[in-house]
Amino acid sequence: MNFPMIRYVTSWILRIEGLLLCSSVIIALIYHEYAVMPAYFIVIAGCEGVGFLLSKKPEDSRIYQKGGYISVALAWIVMSAVGALPFVLTGEIPHYINAVFEIVSGFTTTGSSILKDVEAVSHASLFWRSFSHWIGGMGVLVFILMFIPVKGGSQMNLMRAESPGPDVSKFVPRVHNTASILYKIYIGMTLGMIACLLVAGMPWFDTLCITFGSAGTGGFGVLNSSCASYTAVQQWIITIGMMAFGVNFSFYFLLLYKRPKEAFKMEEVRAYILIILASVAMITAQIMIKRPHYTHFEHALRAAAFQVSSIITTTGFSTTNFDLWPSFSKWILVLLMICGACAGSTGGGMKVSRILVLLKTLKKELFQIVHPRSVRKVMLDGETVEHSVLRSINVFTAVYFLIFGLSVLIISLDGFSMETNFTAVAATLNNIGPGLAGVGPASNFSAYSGFSKLVLIFDMLAGRLEIFPMLLLFVPSVWHRS
Repeated sequence: MNFPMIRYVTSWILRIEGLLLCSSVIIALIYHEYAVMPAYFIVIAGCEGVGFLLSKKPEDSRIYQKGGYISVALAWIVMSAVGALPFVLTGEIPHYINAVFEIVSGFTTTGSSILKDVEAVSHASLFWRSFSHWIGGMGVLVFILMFIPVKGGSQMNLMRAESPGPDVSKFVPRVHNTASILYKIYIGMTLGMIACLLVAGMPWFDTLCITFGSAGTGGFGVLNSSCASYTAVQQWIITIGMMAFGVNFSFYFLLLYKRPKEAFKMEEVRAYILIILASVAMITAQIMIKRPHYTHFEHALRAAAFQVSSIITTTGFSTTNFDLWPSFSKWILVLLMICGACAGSTGGGMKVSRILVLLKTLKKELFQIVHPRSVRKVMLDGETVEHSVLRSINVFTAVYFLIFGLSVLIISLDGFSMETNFTAVAATLNNIGPGLAGVGPASNFSAYSGFSKLVLIFDMLAGRLEIFPMLLLFVPSVWHRS
């Protein structure tokens, strides 16, 4: 384990985070919120000071696979521990565990909150919450890879450990250029959504925060009503934006480089769109029949499309209290929570590609039971899925449900209903935001005990980092220097 290199990566994290916090100081100046500025200045100074002290470049700048996973896990923990400090120092979230829960929810693009009155929070802190979605959406280490000098395959080991999905491939030979391409697409799509919302008449501050939440598939809003107060046109723009950011970014890369046949060949993207269309159709039909207040087809379609897009992309915005929908519609949303968006997107969940591979593997196994002598391969996008990928998906699925079950069991000690606890874990482990019942869109996570919040914080980090980087922190042999 190259500990000096882990220290060096952490120093970059702190220095970058300090620079990013400056954005909230600008917002505080614009809105004359001078009372909160000292808190941000203290944290910025601390980040830059400690980052500078740790910034001595090691002689050996290589990061192997094990070190890559540990570096990413520690980077996200440090980033969250520091990012929570402004909330505590301003007094807006006085309890540190609550503040950590809030900012971890931001960086992991979860959107679960302990705040009961969002509109009582300063613009500076609201901006930091939402900006954390955008920072965590593509991954802060993916951003740093454009600048940090490391040797050999070290960059790819960091990128694989942070990027969501079963596997990360390089678009171009150099990982530096891959990270640059990803961020160019990400920034371009973000600017496009900002422009659309401004043209639709949304206030500029709301536009920035809602776009950051949609781009990072987070879900922190700036109004207590989330997105319910916005116009129909603005809600449709947010819906389309959420869907777009849930698509595998490889799709956009192929379109950008004029390879549309390869782009539309991606089974995952086609399945993702099909799941959205089917879910929207079923929910629209049921809520029009079972919920008479949806008097117009467009209203029902908009509500269904918004919530389906919000849940499958694990964004977590809401325009209606879907906890009041019929059970069939609610459990469609729960299944979408687990499914999640595409691999290689900013969305969470198990990922559509994993679901596809698991279904294809099941089909293969059933066929071989009937035809024992047959030899069949699992294919995706016309290519054979390697055995190592199948093994990692199977292990991921097993560990995912193990953590899911243990988390539900532990937080059940707080005495809330099974529906509340089940969907609280589903919402945090899949980085969604709201659940049902006691953690539904009209409620929040403030009622849970400090210990339960720590469990849910772990779930959010594990869900965002694809579980294994967080689990490796608890393996003693990982910390040996060999």
